[in-house]
Amino acid sequence: MPIPTYRHGRVTAAFGRHYEVAPLPNDADTPDGRGIDWSGAPLKCYPRGKRSVFACGDEVEIEATGSGQGVITRLLPRQNLLWRSDAFREKLIASNLTQIVIVVATEPSFSDLLISRCIAAAESQEIKSLIVLNKADLPDKLAPAARRLEVFARLGYRILECSALENAAALRPYLADERSILVGQSGMGKSTLTNALVPEARAATREISEALDTGKHTTTFARLYPLDAGGWLIDSPGLQAFGLAHLASDDLAEHFVELRPFLGQCRFRDCGHDAEPGCALLAALADGQIDASRFEHYRLIKREIQSARKQSQGW
Repeated sequence: MPIPTYRHGRVTAAFGRHYEVAPLPNDADTPDGRGIDWSGAPLKCYPRGKRSVFACGDEVEIEATGSGQGVITRLLPRQNLLWRSDAFREKLIASNLTQIVIVVATEPSFSDLLISRCIAAAESQEIKSLIVLNKADLPDKLAPAARRLEVFARLGYRILECSALENAAALRPYLADERSILVGQSGMGKSTLTNALVPEARAATREISEALDTGKHTTTFARLYPLDAGGWLIDSPGLQAFGLAHLASDDLAEHFVELRPFLGQCRFRDCGHDAEPGCALLAALADGQIDASRFEHYRLIKREIQSARKQSQGW
């Protein structure tokens, strides 16, 4: 009976229709793992068929096609999926996460709305959130940046102040045994943090950048790095937008933790929490139980989702 030439692996880098796939831990000796030599570098893989539906962190089935190369033949079940979308496009970011690490900085200025978007996306997939305030070594800019994050701290979200250049190690205990991804706007220092935490990250990024003829100092694709303390960390490209068109507008309030206690208490069952009489959310907002800026984030995202649905349906 011939030995099968397939096995299971995890997507550790995703760039277009090109993927890197590494073996899953403790899978080297399984019967379906003997057909491929997984020593050395991960396999360079392509998806079977035209669709490219894989994300960094995905567990997949691989079939060998040559030395160091393979084809992804099957996607294994996901625990969750972090992605963004607008009316016409969607972008898979990462899967099988336990934690999203939202990186902001004392400079350049960061977007509070983008933080709310990232948190809502994480809440929708039952992924916990950690906000890292980077470049904390700039004392004149630290206090005002920290004040902007107080609204998230009051909601129970963890805030860590650190400097990627001086004390990136402060982040290590938060990453141990977690499957994390760094997300945030360009210029916040995600790659600097990654390089400080994972020494081999710089070389790996440079190697792929040279192969793809992309920039060597800006992350243009997601890449997963195993951590010595257990778990893994994904560095992702900088975000300037985080559309949530794939979420249902009626369910969006569930992904804002401060709105949950008031849901189901409105006078009308189909309350849109806009201007309806007897709206429990509007009453809580007027009483100061809901932060006004966060409620405006909720309204902006909800209108955006509704507009995207209309556009995608050709209305």
